[in-house]
Amino acid sequence: MPKILIVGGGYAGFYTAWKLEKHLRSNEAEVVLVDPLPYMTYLPFLPEVAAGSIEPRHAVVSHRRHLKKTKIVNAKVTNIDHANKTATISAPGGEDWEYEYDQIVVTAGSISRTFPIPGIADHAIGMKSIEEAVAARDTLIRNFELAASLPKDSELRRRLLTVIVVGGGFAGIEAFAELRSAANALLGRFPEITFDETQFHLIEAMGRIMPEVSLATSEKVLKDLASRGANVHLDTQVADATDGVVTTNTGEEYPSDLIVWTAGVMANPKVVGGSDLPREPRGRITTQADLRVVTEEGDVVAGAWAAGDIAAVPDKTGGLPDGTCVPNAQHAVRQAKLLAKNLVAVIRGEEPVDYFHKNLGAVAGLGLYQGAFQSGKFGMTGFFAWLAHRGYHGLAMPTWERKWRVLWGWVHNFFLGRDLVQIEKVQDPRAFFEEYASRPKPKPDEVAPEAVKAASPEKQDA
Repeated sequence: MPKILIVGGGYAGFYTAWKLEKHLRSNEAEVVLVDPLPYMTYLPFLPEVAAGSIEPRHAVVSHRRHLKKTKIVNAKVTNIDHANKTATISAPGGEDWEYEYDQIVVTAGSISRTFPIPGIADHAIGMKSIEEAVAARDTLIRNFELAASLPKDSELRRRLLTVIVVGGGFAGIEAFAELRSAANALLGRFPEITFDETQFHLIEAMGRIMPEVSLATSEKVLKDLASRGANVHLDTQVADATDGVVTTNTGEEYPSDLIVWTAGVMANPKVVGGSDLPREPRGRITTQADLRVVTEEGDVVAGAWAAGDIAAVPDKTGGLPDGTCVPNAQHAVRQAKLLAKNLVAVIRGEEPVDYFHKNLGAVAGLGLYQGAFQSGKFGMTGFFAWLAHRGYHGLAMPTWERKWRVLWGWVHNFFLGRDLVQIEKVQDPRAFFEEYASRPKPKPDEVAPEAVKAASPEKQDA
C-alpha cells in the first residue's frame, strides 16, 4: 500500500486524515499522522476558553477517538528529505527514527509572529494554544484574588488589574473583548474591587481594527468596547515590555501582569526550515491551487502536498491582496477537505481539482451577548451578531460529540453563570506534595563538616 504521512494534526491535518478515512477504500493506503499533541485545537474558541465560557477540554478534539483508521504518532517531524521521501521522527525521550513515505501532507500550521522587543519573550503570552488560553484565564482570576487583598493605592494592585492585548485583528479583538467581559463578571464576586480600577488596553499599530470587516463595522466595535471601559490605542506600537511594564512608542507606560500577544502569525519555522520543500519569501511552502507543492518555476513536486497556515495557496477568487489565501481556520478546513479528495484522485490516476473558496462572511464573539458579523457589505454588531457567532462556530466544531459538549456547556453557563474558579497550581502539581514530603536523613559521611562541628559535645558544653 502507498504510505501517506501527514505532518501536523491541527485543522488541516486532522481534517485531511478524517476525510481520507472516508474516501479511501479498505487497504488502499496507510495513513500516518504525526503531531506532538494528541488533539486538534479549535482555535476560534480560545477567547471563550480564556473568558471561562467554554470548558478547555471541550475546545479540543482527540485524534485517537475520532481518527479510527489512522495511525497516530505523538512526536515531532524534525526533518523532511523529500528527495529520498523520508522523514525523521523524534519522540520525547526516545531516539530519532526514519519513516519512508510515498505521499507527504505538510499541515504543521503556524505560530505567533513576534518581534525582538525587549521583555515580550519573557512576559507575554500568545493565544494560539489551549494551554495559553487556560493560563490567561487563570492569571486573570488569580490577579483579582491577589488584588482584592491589597490596599487601593498599591502599585502592585494597579498592575494586577491591568490587562494588555497587542494586536487588533480578529484574534486580538476577540481575546480583548472576552477578557473584558470576564473581568466584568468577576467584579460581581469581588466587592473590594471597583470597575474603574480594572484597566484594559489594546495596542494596534494600524489605524483601525479588524481589517476582515468593513470600516463601519469596526468603528461600531470600537464604540462598544469604549462603552465597556476598554481602551484601544490605534497607530501605536509596543517599544518595550521589560519587567512587564509595557512602554509604547508614544511614551505611555502600562505595568501589567497579563500581556497577551496576538500581532500576527507565521508558518511553523521548524517544520519548513527542516525540509527540502520549496518555500516563498514569507516562509510558507509554495503550492498550486490543487494543493500540490510546486517549485518557483511552477513544476509540481511529485508526492508532496501542503495546506493551511503553512502553505501559500493561490487565491483563485482574486479577492486577496497578495494573491494567496490568508491563514485562517476557514481556509484550512476547506483546503484539507479538498486535499483529501485530490490525494485519493492522484492515487487512483485521476486529475485533482483547484481550491476555490470565496469568503461568505466573518463572525466574532466580543463577550457575552456581544458580537460582530460581516457578509459582503452588510455588517452588524450586538446580540444577533453574537448569536450568529455562536451558531456558526457551534456547527463548525468537528464531530457531533464535541458539538454537544460545547452546546451543553453554553446551556449550563446560561443558568449557572460562567465558572470563575482558577486552578493555576495545576501547572505545578507536585509543589504541595514536595513541600511537605519526608526525605531520607543524610548519612554521617554525607554531613558537612560545619554541621558536625556545630553538633559536637564541646560546642554544646560551651
